[in-house]
Amino acid sequence: MAAPLALVGAAHPAPAAAVTALAGVLSVAVGADAGTTALVVAAFAAGQLSVGWCNDWWDADRDAATGRQDKPAATGRVSRTAVGRAAAVAAVATVPLSLALGLQAGLAHLVAVAAAWSYNLWLKGTVLSWLPFAVAFGLLPAVVTLALDPPVPPPAWLVAAGALLGVGAHLVNVLPDLEDDRATGINGFGHRIGRRATAVLAPLVLVAATVLVVLGPDDDPGPVEWVGLGVAVLAAAVAAVAGTSARPRRLLALGCTALVAATDVALLLVSGATLR
Repeated sequence: MAAPLALVGAAHPAPAAAVTALAGVLSVAVGADAGTTALVVAAFAAGQLSVGWCNDWWDADRDAATGRQDKPAATGRVSRTAVGRAAAVAAVATVPLSLALGLQAGLAHLVAVAAAWSYNLWLKGTVLSWLPFAVAFGLLPAVVTLALDPPVPPPAWLVAAGALLGVGAHLVNVLPDLEDDRATGINGFGHRIGRRATAVLAPLVLVAATVLVVLGPDDDPGPVEWVGLGVAVLAAAVAAVAGTSARPRRLLALGCTALVAATDVALLLVSGATLR
């Protein structure tokens, strides 16, 4: 069982599950039927697995050089070849699962997955390292609403909120590894602006996403919306502080980022915003 469990670990299961759950809950929020929601979950699960495995396959040597004990391919608990093959299989499965949502939704999801792969293979070490996250998370609500029958484009404020959430998640995620990344030649946006600026910008971007969710719908925000914004502010602050600490707190940082996303979806459900 060691190798299969290690392969699962190489897929970045926590963030993959969080993004997949976010898409599924958002599908319910916009009124999709059970079949459509199941397809949304399946497509996002396959896409996220492909992205996670791609990341560990591509970074195996660099992760080994920096002593990443949390990366199974870097420690030899699973072979790099097996991780690469798993990424390819998941990527191939993503195509029909995405197109089963309809042409518009399917293409939107495939662009989002391609953006995530572009981060792994190229943009991670550039000043545009934030861009794939903005594209992928910005397209998330579009995939969900375009999967409706008939397809409905999402409101601009929701796309912008998704993009900001993605950028914030990226900044939180790179915080623990800035020094190790630089040592192996990675010089992304967070590395260029520095740890302090990244730690300040990350919560600001996450909170800005929630502000859009609170103020974007037509109705005036009520007490629940303001409480939700307060929760997002606190969670974003904790995420930034945890991200500046040692790697063992990475899950806390990512968990708080996921809490901001969950709060945003909950606010959409409570507000009854018209998304279709």
